Amino acid sequence: MSDFSHEALVKADAHGGVLVEEPVEEGPVDPAKRRAIVGRSPGQLAWARLRRDRVGMTSAYIVLFFIAVGLLAPLISVLYGQSPSDAYPQKLNSLALPLGYYGIDGTHWFGLEPKLGRDLFIHMVYGIRTSLAIGFAAAVITVTLGVVAGVIAGYAGGWLDTVISWVIDFVLALPFLIFALAVVPVAGAMFFEGAEQPSPLFRAGVLISVFAFFGWTSTARLVRGQVLSLREREYIEAARAAGAGTGHILFRQLLPNIWAPILITFSLAVPGYITAEGALSFLNVGIPEPTPSLGRMIFNSTYWIQADPLYTFFPAATLFVVVLTFNLFGDSLRDALDPKSSR
Repeated sequence: MSDFSHEALVKADAHGGVLVEEPVEEGPVDPAKRRAIVGRSPGQLAWARLRRDRVGMTSAYIVLFFIAVGLLAPLISVLYGQSPSDAYPQKLNSLALPLGYYGIDGTHWFGLEPKLGRDLFIHMVYGIRTSLAIGFAAAVITVTLGVVAGVIAGYAGGWLDTVISWVIDFVLALPFLIFALAVVPVAGAMFFEGAEQPSPLFRAGVLISVFAFFGWTSTARLVRGQVLSLREREYIEAARAAGAGTGHILFRQLLPNIWAPILITFSLAVPGYITAEGALSFLNVGIPEPTPSLGRMIFNSTYWIQADPLYTFFPAATLFVVVLTFNLFGDSLRDALDPKSSR
């Protein structure tokens, strides 16, 4: 039986198995007391690395907070005692500005909106809900389309890969902002005639469609490259030799090995779409009234920025923090899933 000393202790390795033996005295060791090597899956290793990242964990908690705020917006409205449609014109002066210190009191935590007298806090809560709903919906659709197109192009190859690659290049050549500014109002005019305004749900659908049309290309390129490097691996050849069908190879062999870059792409796509929705709403082609939107709140506040700076500060700061924490969490998730990226 081998002897172990204090110098024989091996510390945890973040990239593989972990030796969890404790220092022991020199001399024979009882095998029952000897701890074995504990193997961990890639997911467990990624979670361990993410837990050690203070910035990543702090960002994750803030992201979860905003998601909870968006999901629980109706409950917050009930507990707060205000709804986005409530207006208090009697609390505005002759210049349509809130009375007192920007209208902040025990009833209105962030004050009132100039001109209409609506509560800013509950408007921001529902604005967060709108931004997150559009961001997550657009990210799910674009990542799904990108994964499907990338897997087909990378695995099939030949003329199908050429066609998909050409479509990707064509979409990437189109200017997103000009296209969005042109398509969103035109789509509303096509389905709503005269003075009738597009419904918020219709406008949200148009925005998500525009984001999906432009957003799937980056995911498709990434997945295509991953599939091209994996389709000739030994385990894929073994699956083909064993008589596995195309569906089995794609969904049971290839996709499980590229889930990490797909997850990273999704986590970074959400803040991008939140920013895009806020920018389009700021340009007044986003979500229309009466649905609250952080971008439109910032757009409306530009007329009152000198008289009521808090009207601009609160929605702008909220949008900034939401996007920043999502991006920081996405970066930390990328480093946790791919430790080589931080070297």
